[in-house]
Amino acid sequence: MSGETKKINIIQAVNEAIAEAMAADDRVLVLGEDVADREGGGVVGVTRGLSTRFGDERVRSTPISEQAIMGAAIGAAMSGFKPVAEIMLMNFTTVAMDMIVNHAAKLRFMSGGQTSVPLVVRMMTGAGIASGGQHSDFLEAWFAHTPGLKVVIPSNPEDAKGLMLSCIADPDPCIFVECSRAYFTPAEVPVDIKPIPLGVAKVVQEGTDVTIISYSEIFARAQQAAKELKKDGVSVELIDLRTISPWDRETVLASVTKTGRAVVAHEAVKAFGVGAEIAATIQEEIFSALKGPVIRLGAPFSPVPFSSVLEQAFLVQVPDIVAAARKTLEFN
Repeated sequence: MSGETKKINIIQAVNEAIAEAMAADDRVLVLGEDVADREGGGVVGVTRGLSTRFGDERVRSTPISEQAIMGAAIGAAMSGFKPVAEIMLMNFTTVAMDMIVNHAAKLRFMSGGQTSVPLVVRMMTGAGIASGGQHSDFLEAWFAHTPGLKVVIPSNPEDAKGLMLSCIADPDPCIFVECSRAYFTPAEVPVDIKPIPLGVAKVVQEGTDVTIISYSEIFARAQQAAKELKKDGVSVELIDLRTISPWDRETVLASVTKTGRAVVAHEAVKAFGVGAEIAATIQEEIFSALKGPVIRLGAPFSPVPFSSVLEQAFLVQVPDIVAAARKTLEFN
């Protein structure tokens, strides 16, 4: 029935997307550590139920070897399959960067367009759950800096499902990042979620005074900041990027042209981050429309702390976003 909704979280949303893609196309495969049901369906259960439904030939638990996972996935993609490969934690992609950056990302170019690599690499990450410095980094800027890769980071269950469907259907490799803090937060979503085009941001809230641009779980904090600012009469336009590469320049530039002010907030380290690229583009393309400098918010230049107190200090918080927006309003 049109308009019918249900409540699910990001884990369930990604699971549904993969299941629907596997049911529609027997070339879709899943592989990674512990992804089959006999090992629990993944470390947090994202792939739970898939091996029971589709069989061990299509849902394969692998050895603890990120290079092997990526090598097998890239080979399968080149052979006509559509693998969804799980690297358990984003930090562990460092073990397989040669495979991802020098092979998956480049084979279309190196073959003169004769070979495509329709591959999705799933991974979770995020500070705030005491996972320590080797398990918590947001490294999206590394991948966004690599031509040939698409980088996708949803903030909510509906987008997680719609973007995953599009990633699986895409002919090129996609990096799909799932924030561990956002996994279990449910949301009301349409029963029938359609694929969401990659590279298209979402204007979640229209406003006139300042544009706040974010993604992943930090976007939820931006929403809270917008509510706080509204109490003071500040009208915030909220943009959820959803796709980091390619990012939606047109939507962002149109919004900042209207408001004249911009704040970019992300979890990753601020230095050399996605926010720097967005800020530079805004100031290069629409400098005359700006009423003040673009403000970036991100983590300090430090590994993620293990201490819960230090972790919270490391993360961008709602008051940080509120303060940044208010600072932009000081310029007229």
